[in-house]
Amino acid sequence: MSTLLHSRSRSRRDPGEFDDAGEEEMAGLSAKSDGPPMSKTRRDILHQQIRAIKDELGENDEDEDDVASLEKKMQEAGMPPNVWKHAQRELRRLRKMQPQQPGYGTSRTYLELLADLPWQIASEEHEIDLVAAKERLDSEHYGLSKVKKRIIEYLAVRKLKPDARGPVLCFVGPPGVGKTSLASSIAGALNRRFIRISLGGVKDEADIRGHRRTYIGSMPGRLIDGIKRVGVNNPVMLLDEIDKTGADVRGDPASALLEVLDPEQNKTFNDHYLNVPFDVSKVVFVATANRMQLMPAPLLDRMEVIELPGYTSEEKLRIAMLHLIPRVLEQHGITSEHIDIPEPTVELIIQRYTREAGVRNLSRHLAALARAAAVKVAEKDQSDRHTREMQTEVTQMIDHGGGGLIVEGAEVDMEVEAIGVQRQGSLPLAIKPEPLVVDEAVLEIVLGPPKFDGREAAERVATPGVAVGLVWTEVGGEVLFVESTAMLGKGDLHLTGQLGDVIKESAQIALTWVRARSAELKLPVAEAGSLMKERDIHIHFPAGAVPKDGPSAGVTLVTALVSLFAKRSVRADTAMTGEMTLRGLILPVGGIKDKILAAHRCGIRRVILPERNRKDLQEVPAPILMNMEIILAKRMEDVLHEAFEGGCPWKPATSRL
Repeated sequence: MSTLLHSRSRSRRDPGEFDDAGEEEMAGLSAKSDGPPMSKTRRDILHQQIRAIKDELGENDEDEDDVASLEKKMQEAGMPPNVWKHAQRELRRLRKMQPQQPGYGTSRTYLELLADLPWQIASEEHEIDLVAAKERLDSEHYGLSKVKKRIIEYLAVRKLKPDARGPVLCFVGPPGVGKTSLASSIAGALNRRFIRISLGGVKDEADIRGHRRTYIGSMPGRLIDGIKRVGVNNPVMLLDEIDKTGADVRGDPASALLEVLDPEQNKTFNDHYLNVPFDVSKVVFVATANRMQLMPAPLLDRMEVIELPGYTSEEKLRIAMLHLIPRVLEQHGITSEHIDIPEPTVELIIQRYTREAGVRNLSRHLAALARAAAVKVAEKDQSDRHTREMQTEVTQMIDHGGGGLIVEGAEVDMEVEAIGVQRQGSLPLAIKPEPLVVDEAVLEIVLGPPKFDGREAAERVATPGVAVGLVWTEVGGEVLFVESTAMLGKGDLHLTGQLGDVIKESAQIALTWVRARSAELKLPVAEAGSLMKERDIHIHFPAGAVPKDGPSAGVTLVTALVSLFAKRSVRADTAMTGEMTLRGLILPVGGIKDKILAAHRCGIRRVILPERNRKDLQEVPAPILMNMEIILAKRMEDVLHEAFEGGCPWKPATSRL
């Protein structure tokens, strides 16, 4: 009786107690595993019990199959020995975890990353054909001879020594000059895959090095993630907008890039998420930037800077005719049979609607013309389709010998006689659609009134106290007007136009120099000390919403002040740039080519430059120099002598080109 009760109590045991008993039995079996080998029958019985236990727990063998397939994938990845040892340790840890545990998904995602990385996979490189590479660069980019020459040199070294540690090329220039497409051309010449990583606005160091796996939502950095997506360990990687990175409490991404771009360190690049070294020395890094002044000096030291200045009007015309117009027509589904944009019209667009260093705005205006033509073509196509449908209905009525006509509620049968009508097929359209010929009138209809004309400089400089300066910005060279005026006051200097500290100091230096030399300049004042007596000077830089800074406006400020005090207007065809010292010396400045191109776009034909910038004129296209008068000045007196009609009271020795 007691035996029966004991068996019933065992049968009524809770499922949890049964599970605990099964675990105790399994533990006992594992403890006995050190004994003699078990028989095949005993092993099958144990497997059946394990399957029964997993069925009661709601588990199956799919997870085991996934882990086995993951292990096989990791074995085929070709990891280095030290990485494989680390991966095996993580895999053993994963096997001991249940899928319901919180760390299971994180560990599995990490192992999948290790298996997906191209440890041994590389792009198959063919022998570099320098002639084909040069032809491709010429076909995809107009001009830029200096940049193309440097790229061919880079490819030649790669051809002679494929494993050479070449420099990291950094293309610096305004938007729309072809920096990104040049990097793509390098990838095509090397027969490597191309990947672009945008660094604009990146302020977290973890975007480069990755997050540690202890953080929630951790992920690898952009470099490792990009290499995983591209699938090879030797792609051409473009670090776009490298000058737009920032720094805050989360670290400095520019400092993290130092290890990436250093050929002595990137063999063992350590991503925080990956936590094992990965060799990125086979990656060809190319960077782009708009301004190299914003980049740290150590980062610039890792790269070779190649400047891409803006295009001239002639280069823009050739780019538009050879590249932009065919591409725009293809993008809008039309051909040259639907629209005709002659060269004189493109010149008008360049002169009156765009004043940029690149060609993006020019491409937008051409796209607007293409859209206007597309509307005309679509409307004509719809009208033709309606006409064909009507012709088909008339033909069907004629083929049937007549039809019914309802007149005032009564149906009247009438016979229609076909006279000179073709009954075979639909009637073809005899009139070929006329293309939209874009002329000046069409430009004003589609693009609106012209935004620029050649009279702006003459109108603004007609008043004394205004001078024309040249400055360099992120989008290329620009023409800057400096305005000054005098009023009753206490001898104060007022500056407006959202100016930086450097340009404010340049204005103070300019006023001091003019006051100190008012007698030599023969300004209409009784004595040198009375120049600012009972008057205030206000200097304004128009376009007040745009921040301005830099020392290159020094000579322009002095010229504007002398024009104000002498009541003489500055020549409207003259622009200038240069930094001035307190003693009147003219120091060299940067961006000479961009500034000269900006003056040329605005119709200014005389430019005053520092004497020590003579070497920079070699980069200016010869046709531009032939159409302009370049004046080189050593001192401020030289600038004043050339800026005014009739010259300056002093007689300097000025160099001309």
